Amino acid sequence: MASHIVGYPRMGPKRELKFALESFWDGKSSAEDLQKVSADLRSSIWKQMADAGIKYIPSNTFSYYDQVLDTTAMLGAVPPRYGWNGGEIGFDTYFSMARGNASVPAMEMTKWFDTNYHFIVPELGPDMKFSYASHKAVNEYKEAKTLGVDTVPVLVGPVSYLLLSKPAKGVEKSFSLLSLLGNILPFYKEVVAELKAAGASSIQFDEPTLVMDLDSHQLQAFTHAYSELESSLFGLNVLVETYFADVPVEAYKTLTALKGVTGFGFDLVRGSKTLDLIKGGFPLGKYLFAGVVDGRNIWANDLAASLSTLQALEGIVGKDKLVVSSSCSLLHTAVDLVNETKLDKEIKSWLAFAAQKVVEVNALAKALAGYKDEVPLPHFVLVYLSLRDVLPAFFSENAAAQASRKSSPRVTNEAVQKAAAALKGSDHRRATNVSARLDAQQKKLNLPILPTTTIGSFPQTMDLRRVRREYKAKKISEEDYIKAIKEEIFKVVKLQEELDIDVLVHGEPERNDMVEYFGEQLSGFAFTVNGWVQSYGSRCVKPPIIYGDVSRPKAMTVFWSSMAQSMTARPMKGMLTGPVTILNWSFVRNDQPRSETCYQIALAIKDEVEDLEKAGINVIQIDEAALREGLPLRKSEQAFYLEWAVHSFRITNCGVQDTTQVHTHMCYSHFNDIIHSIIDMDADVITIENSRSDEKLLSVFREGVKYGAGIGPGVYDIHSPRIPSAEEIADRINKMLAVLETNILWVNPDCGLKTRKYPEVKPALSNMVAAAKLLRTQLASAK
Repeated sequence: MASHIVGYPRMGPKRELKFALESFWDGKSSAEDLQKVSADLRSSIWKQMADAGIKYIPSNTFSYYDQVLDTTAMLGAVPPRYGWNGGEIGFDTYFSMARGNASVPAMEMTKWFDTNYHFIVPELGPDMKFSYASHKAVNEYKEAKTLGVDTVPVLVGPVSYLLLSKPAKGVEKSFSLLSLLGNILPFYKEVVAELKAAGASSIQFDEPTLVMDLDSHQLQAFTHAYSELESSLFGLNVLVETYFADVPVEAYKTLTALKGVTGFGFDLVRGSKTLDLIKGGFPLGKYLFAGVVDGRNIWANDLAASLSTLQALEGIVGKDKLVVSSSCSLLHTAVDLVNETKLDKEIKSWLAFAAQKVVEVNALAKALAGYKDEVPLPHFVLVYLSLRDVLPAFFSENAAAQASRKSSPRVTNEAVQKAAAALKGSDHRRATNVSARLDAQQKKLNLPILPTTTIGSFPQTMDLRRVRREYKAKKISEEDYIKAIKEEIFKVVKLQEELDIDVLVHGEPERNDMVEYFGEQLSGFAFTVNGWVQSYGSRCVKPPIIYGDVSRPKAMTVFWSSMAQSMTARPMKGMLTGPVTILNWSFVRNDQPRSETCYQIALAIKDEVEDLEKAGINVIQIDEAALREGLPLRKSEQAFYLEWAVHSFRITNCGVQDTTQVHTHMCYSHFNDIIHSIIDMDADVITIENSRSDEKLLSVFREGVKYGAGIGPGVYDIHSPRIPSAEEIADRINKMLAVLETNILWVNPDCGLKTRKYPEVKPALSNMVAAAKLLRTQLASAK
């Protein structure tokens, strides 16, 4: 019985790639140094999977930034502004596309389906001259082969690549990206030919867009693409992999009829209905890659339940045609539970990170093959232990952990469950409409037109991180810690006053992460030391683990926000993370509906909002950066999600006075299709990413959507080191003024400034304020 892993985390168990990338970007190390760290990571991953007994081991899932950007490089689809003149694409061009540089902006970045991973969006048009410009897939296959590991090279499939792209600047939005399919297939054929020449026997095409609601024209593109590739693929085991949701009926029919394809991969964790499709008919002689081990969460697999599912599938497709797999790439989970030496022992027994999931996949494959009484230990352990000597400890320990989690009293809080259940019967809206509230708030805040603000965080310096680290390790006293944080807040407040920003923030120096900070102060959460997950590029997050019912034992931010407000006469925003974002950016318990957990978090944030208001904080920002991210991929499931997600946000602030201004923030997602739900959130002001996506957001207002609350579409991209000029920012604001009323428009960056450095932040914010003042003058003189 064979086993397969769709993909694996690339950052390393201790974020080795992150530090190597940032050292290289800062000019502190060479390209050779970066390549050496990367080669060592790839080698360890391949050997780990080989030792665990995985048959189908992926290659080309490593990336220096993003797998979609890697495909753009492979196809030579470089936008002209980067000045690339052909040949093999090097680090300069590659990282300029990802991050921008001093003279040109980066390509758009958006969420990878409904995950917190971000990909770089290809920019394509009829004039794009494609070429085979990156041999990475072939090189990494050869690299693994020299280490004695025969891998399955993984490519982003040609149709998904085009469906995830956008028309380049200056190209009509109606341009059919699928019309480029014939242009890119020759280069896919070249890659396949090189892989075959190098000795590859298998290849994996990731086509995750097949889980979306596609029309007949889009589905026909898959049929055409794989029909064109059929002769090139002859002699290879060809897997087309899908993930993240059920495959719709028509897409399933299209997929399983593809020519030249020998196997199909399905996510049977998030796509439970796909089982019914398989039971209704699966092509004879084809391989089924059954994704029964969750690649999106960190809970240990229920091996008994998965084995039952696999046995049912075995009866349909046959023993020799069933491959046990992860539900998707393990990129979306933490790397290795072994590194969690401080995690509570009981909770740790309930978990499995990527390294453990590899073992789970192989365990299920062995059990299905009739070796259930054997523990699937790595090869180096089996050197000393005969398989026949090992008792069924692995399965029995797993069953014990599953039972422990179900019965543990720390999971359930009856009072919290009752309070959350009681929420469903009410709408939880503020009593007054937004226009009346904005009038009351303006009388109290007395802000100029085009008020300026930032999103929340300011740069996190090395000294600041050291102070937090030392306090956590109890190397400095609480008194010294508070003193250091207070000095940092004072510095940030004075800087904003010098820049003449209208509504200030305290800079969040006390916070490690916008979700982890709150989770650490809420019940029902557990935390890791090295549970890092890649978000984009070198940026990693360490999602909290929600294992039980959530409540707020005490105030979380009031002390710091009150301190910051006492330092200035200007309005100081209280900064909170919203319930939907805390939910979507955590590893969430899978033993109750996500909506139930979200309502519990909403009640905890509601308590904090009301305590901030009592402490004299008149502007409170409740970030919902991940609202769009959690939107189900299938349209039939979206209305229910938006209903409870928006309701959860409204719960947090439904009890505050009209004069308390509630802000929210969203970033790096496609918002236009949920704009009416965003309006229904009933926030007083929304700040939202706009510049990196080339002002895509503004198109929704050009198309007639009326928005009466305050809105701040971002005026510059904070994920690039590039500093925009005042003139450039003024031009962006003028574009906004063409579609939005002057009295509702705010001026702010795209996102928080945590990842930037002060030499970039100060001039960028100075130019932002200068642009706002220039336009105020022009608007006043035009009256």
